[in-house]
Amino acid sequence: MSEKLLTIGYSTLADRLENIILPKLDLPHEIFISIQNPGKIEFELPTNFKFNSVTATEKGVAKSRNIVLSSTETKYLLFADDENTFRGDNIKSAISYLEKHPKCDLVLAQAVDTTGALRKAYPKRVKKLTKFNSAKAATYEMIVRVDSAKSKGVAFDEKFGAGADNYLGDEYIFIADLIDKGGAGVFLPLTIAIHPLVSSGSRWGSDADLRARAEVFQRVFGDRAPLIRIAFYLKNLRKFGGLRNLVRFSIGKF
Repeated sequence: MSEKLLTIGYSTLADRLENIILPKLDLPHEIFISIQNPGKIEFELPTNFKFNSVTATEKGVAKSRNIVLSSTETKYLLFADDENTFRGDNIKSAISYLEKHPKCDLVLAQAVDTTGALRKAYPKRVKKLTKFNSAKAATYEMIVRVDSAKSKGVAFDEKFGAGADNYLGDEYIFIADLIDKGGAGVFLPLTIAIHPLVSSGSRWGSDADLRARAEVFQRVFGDRAPLIRIAFYLKNLRKFGGLRNLVRFSIGKF
């Protein structure tokens, strides 16, 4: 793989640029950084590695990821943020899978926390992605076939994700939209990323959490959303804290 097939696209805030730790990856690749600077602070760009970047004053991780996607010129894109590091060998294996399966538009892999434990329960084998098994996707687990996403008009919904009122679910919506537009994705049991355990998707219990998750399911399933929300709520009853909020969550009214 001498040709640069992969871009690792980081989304970060200007005051967090120094947190980026580049992967040791035995695969020619590009680095792109989408920098958000809503406070218009002074900052210095890294000088210890080569990269391309765009700086914007808007806030919202979905906006930042869309800049990464639209700016990527390589065949594949691995999304990243300033909190995670990567495992190069498994990234190389994921790219090899995509090269051998040209009808696969997206690979969803797995991640561990900083102790080395898997961040959540993952399938044990290769599995086709559907709207019913992709809700826990994290962006740094996703490798996208760029031309396919662009040609299908798939992008991150900027009403969702960190920095928006609905501060989660942007990854899931991206995958759901890809599937709805005829794309295909698979889960591969490859650990490609290391990320701290706490993230926006791990928040539970408050009205804001309920409202955000309700909006995600409405966006993905439309008229079928109430039934999906009931099933999701009952499956995660302990996390939600009992049956008190079931009606509000199922109808999406708070």
